[in-house]
Amino acid sequence: MSDRKIENKRQGGFGGGHMGGMGNGEKAKNFKSTMNKLLQYLKPYRLSIIIVIIFAIGSAAFSIIGPKILGKATTKLFEGLVNKVMGVKGAAIDFSYIGYIAILLLALYVVSAVFSIIQGYIVSGVAQKVSYNFRKEIDEKINRMPLKYFDKRTHGEVLSRITNDVDTVSQSLNQSMSQIITSVVTIIGVLIMMLSISWQMTLVALLILPVSMVLITGVIKKSQKYFKSQQEYLGHVNGQVEEIYSGHNIVKAFNREEEAVKNFEEVNDVLYSSAWKSQFLSGMMMPIMTFIGNIGYVAVSILGGWLAIKKTIEVGDILSFVQYVRSFTQPISQVAQIANVLQSTAAAAERVFEFLEEEEEVKESENPVKLQEVKGEVTFKDVQFGYNPDKMIINNFGAHIKPGQKVAIVGPTGAGKTTIVKLLMRFYDLNSGSILIDGHDIKDFTREDLRSMFGMVLQDTWLFNGEIMENIRYGKLDALDKDVVEAAKSAHVHHFVKTLPKGYNMELNEEASNVSQGQKQLLTIARALLKDPKILILDEATSSIDTRTEVLIQKAMENLMKGRTSFIIAHRLSTIRDADLILVMNDGDIVEQGSHQELLEANGFYASLYNSQFENAYAS
Repeated sequence: MSDRKIENKRQGGFGGGHMGGMGNGEKAKNFKSTMNKLLQYLKPYRLSIIIVIIFAIGSAAFSIIGPKILGKATTKLFEGLVNKVMGVKGAAIDFSYIGYIAILLLALYVVSAVFSIIQGYIVSGVAQKVSYNFRKEIDEKINRMPLKYFDKRTHGEVLSRITNDVDTVSQSLNQSMSQIITSVVTIIGVLIMMLSISWQMTLVALLILPVSMVLITGVIKKSQKYFKSQQEYLGHVNGQVEEIYSGHNIVKAFNREEEAVKNFEEVNDVLYSSAWKSQFLSGMMMPIMTFIGNIGYVAVSILGGWLAIKKTIEVGDILSFVQYVRSFTQPISQVAQIANVLQSTAAAAERVFEFLEEEEEVKESENPVKLQEVKGEVTFKDVQFGYNPDKMIINNFGAHIKPGQKVAIVGPTGAGKTTIVKLLMRFYDLNSGSILIDGHDIKDFTREDLRSMFGMVLQDTWLFNGEIMENIRYGKLDALDKDVVEAAKSAHVHHFVKTLPKGYNMELNEEASNVSQGQKQLLTIARALLKDPKILILDEATSSIDTRTEVLIQKAMENLMKGRTSFIIAHRLSTIRDADLILVMNDGDIVEQGSHQELLEANGFYASLYNSQFENAYAS
């Protein structure tokens, strides 16, 4: 059963929320280097970032001043009430002053909110532009990557760079860039305002922080193992559900429903146990912080009352200070939160940079050859090739194929038949020797020009989500509708298409599951016919296809091969008896070559393969 790692991000801090996820994210191997590279990507937007910093400072500053001014209004209100109670002559509450304070506060908070909105707008734009550039560079990089890179990695791993990793960087930049500026400014500004009110009360407030840190660190250490277990078994559960769902028919056919349920329950029980423990422990942080915070407020209020009695501070200053204490703890929790987010950001960015720095294909010729007309003559000269330099799988192979000849490549499964095709298309470069087309080394062509000479019909058919007409036209994007229909007729697929509800305008759904395998193959042959290449690569794909469709495919392939140099990867040796040259492969090497009759007379490996297929067919 395959395990799929499901990433769960949980954020939180001293100000509330869950901090259980802290430290769970993947960490970058080289945090400093990666962040420096990321900063280079932000350089073109430095003016925007400077504006963001100015607006962040402005937003935080206007917000910080608020409690201090509010404290003045509270003091004025308190003094007026006390004087009235004490019977001071002419005592009254100065409502005009309080009204002025209220209007001033409203103006400050509106300006602060506007600054914050503008700052968020700019940051979102920068984050999306960086994401756009990342995706663009990755897409361009993919087209420059050698095939050997993709041979060693799954499609999902490569796609993850474009989707998950870039999204992580984008979201982190969007959240963190303005938040970290605002948090730092708020911490410094609030600390200054607290000290301006009372250094004694500030000292008491600061002493609460280490107590909170000790308690929270203890909870994190305790919950960490449960979060890791939860993440691991969430992957197990998802993997098992996906596996059982995709193989539902097999499970039922072998009466394994009870066993599948039992296995699921075992994994689900472990997930349940670790999940509730991790969630409960992380959920304790908010009550702990609230409890410690309340103790802090009590201590500050008592000390503030005593200082107010001594006339060291005003009554309104106590209210202001309590608000500043609340404002002080929140940005500290945000900074701790951001530190965790930045680890995930660096890890994701590092994976993107690693991909962008991967070795690319060998550069193309500075003066590429341009053929006015391709004849289709192919020559292999002393070709040596190995996927690993220390292990050659093709040794000194030579062959000359005249225009229009058929070349069959045969051998048992895993013999390396597709290697010749990959070398022809220059998906891999030779270790030594050369391959010539019409007398020119394939290295002297641009890859685009080289591959435009070839048409391919492979065993694994590829059709995209779209109309049948557009799928066939993929072979030649500027082809007229009548040309598409002619190619379909030659591929013996026209009659089938006309029977469909919308004919050539019918939409193929995802994976083209609304047409049969044989019909898909005929459509790919039509696509190759429309392209009208001089050299063909055919992978016979008649397995699991009914006899009638197989006959149509054989006829379509015959039409396709007329007048073209053809390389046929053959599975059924009876279909390539008329080939001009047969290359026999075994264990990654070409062991024999010649015509069908010559190879039978040699009574070697090909003869044994052919006779075994004939005997099996006769026996069946």
